[in-house]
Amino acid sequence: MHIVIVEDDAVIRQELKLLLENAFYQVTALCEFSDVASVVLSEHPDLVLLDLNLPDESGFHICTKIRAESEVPVIFVTSRTDSMDELTGILKGGDDYITKPFQAPILLARIGAVLKRTHREKKEDPVRFTHKEVELDIARGTIGFRGKQTELSKNELKIMHLLFRRKGEIVPRTDMIEYLWDNQVFIDDNTLSVNITRIRGKLEAIGVFGLIETKRGMGYRI
Repeated sequence: MHIVIVEDDAVIRQELKLLLENAFYQVTALCEFSDVASVVLSEHPDLVLLDLNLPDESGFHICTKIRAESEVPVIFVTSRTDSMDELTGILKGGDDYITKPFQAPILLARIGAVLKRTHREKKEDPVRFTHKEVELDIARGTIGFRGKQTELSKNELKIMHLLFRRKGEIVPRTDMIEYLWDNQVFIDDNTLSVNITRIRGKLEAIGVFGLIETKRGMGYRI
């Protein structure tokens, strides 16, 4: 399991890093705090430990940005003990709120509980994916955005399933063709482009623009 630490106090940051590494987690501890949400998302973590009082923007604001892109669990670890701060943290999308000074065994237990719960939820609901408020429902064959939905064809659904499973990655066109047509190399490469164009049209009809990026000579990414 990969955990990202966002903590500007160097002593606490190192303490957390050692604690988690000794508990056999993979750990990335950020030392720069510019555009934190983007950096966190680029790491594709399983969980984020997030302080509130950071140099450039608050942990609340960072959590909101993360939550707009990802369902990765976020635990606030902060010296702010006000109950309204805790409530705000949960309303902003945090999964837990732990105050400093923390006791190591309790922190580890609560991290473990959040990871267990979120991974259980993923296993229980493997047919629904969300990214940038766009929801793909494999069981229903639909894609939706802010209350609007549209149906996808079988191939359109498979394309979006692959992109959602590998969100943030550039998926090569060859990978997509193999996934769609089981290595039938005689399939015209233009068929993939036609399907992508149709998907974009359906997305735009429900208010989604620019979700699928074209990386020329490489493939596609959401």
